[in-house]
Amino acid sequence: MSQFTEFEQVEMKVKAAQKLVGYATMSMDQQQLTDASTAIEQARTQLEKMKLVATDLDEEFLGNQEADLVQVEQQLLEAKQ
Repeated sequence: MSQFTEFEQVEMKVKAAQKLVGYATMSMDQQQLTDASTAIEQARTQLEKMKLVATDLDEEFLGNQEADLVQVEQQLLEAKQ
């Protein structure tokens, strides 16, 4: 089993959040909405952690991950209203 870098973990957590939000907003199942919120929180935590140690070379990658995460946060918020 290969180990992932912390930057790869950010990307994987954001992608997982995207998928969970997609499933949750289609089904509107309360447990899936809760799970999607948790996935977003975990992705946000990992992203913020990596922002603290990022270099200039990492800014574009982290900016893209941030944009993706903001989009799914908004999607989930709208679904919950």
